[in-house]
Amino acid sequence: MKKIGSTLRLHSIRVAYNGKVILNDVSLQVQPGEILALVGPNGAGKTTLIRTASGILKPLQGTVLVNDWNISDLSPAERAQFMAVVPQARQLPPTFTVYQTVMLGRTPYLGWLGFPKKEDEAIVQQVLARTQLESLAHRRIGELSGGEQQRVLLARALAQNTPILLLDEPTAHLDLHHQALILKLVQQTVQECGLAVLLAIHDLNLVSLYANRVALLVEGRLQREGYPSQVLTKSEIERAYGVEVELLEHPRLAAPFIIPHSTNGSSERIAYVA
Repeated sequence: MKKIGSTLRLHSIRVAYNGKVILNDVSLQVQPGEILALVGPNGAGKTTLIRTASGILKPLQGTVLVNDWNISDLSPAERAQFMAVVPQARQLPPTFTVYQTVMLGRTPYLGWLGFPKKEDEAIVQQVLARTQLESLAHRRIGELSGGEQQRVLLARALAQNTPILLLDEPTAHLDLHHQALILKLVQQTVQECGLAVLLAIHDLNLVSLYANRVALLVEGRLQREGYPSQVLTKSEIERAYGVEVELLEHPRLAAPFIIPHSTNGSSERIAYVA
């Protein structure tokens, strides 16, 4: 099965919980070498779409394809070699060290005895360096802050070395420095390795800087899809989020930046992340 340069396709996805429709007729495609950002208000269905794309949830209707393979026809081990997931909720073993946790990303490639090879160890060391976790390699997960654990989750996914990466709020609990670090690292990996990345994220200003395309979900439906400048418009944002905004242009990067109006009618200040 072809893995390098894989394309993720979601066609007419419909998902429901307890009779309530969460996603309705959503179709998206993520090509190799691009970051597609999922945005929308709370409850729009972003996390559900990530979970469906990963195969954790089975849609009532529609298909999820990796290249021409339906993921429902792939075993969990085969899916794990095609796509890695950084979930929103942290579920990490508190007594494991950072090194051991990142090594879990190599599980799909280990032999039946489960022992890592020199190649696996080299990949883990490289990922620890790229995510600035080398100094924490022997710390236990339970001793880390929420932001540090979030970086470990990303490192584990990168160690999995898959052509598709699914990220659900990867910058949650991170300060500005580490938000930029994580997203620049994802962007760089996409450019160098041709990954296809589906990224659910709340911060629209980060989207405008790091995503190639944007998909706006509202109440489980795809409201708009396109380049950041096409989707992150004043009218689209105000209609989706129910708040008045002003749009500025980044002083150096020509990216749209959004400032929500406060209740007193003034605009809140924002920090540019270069």
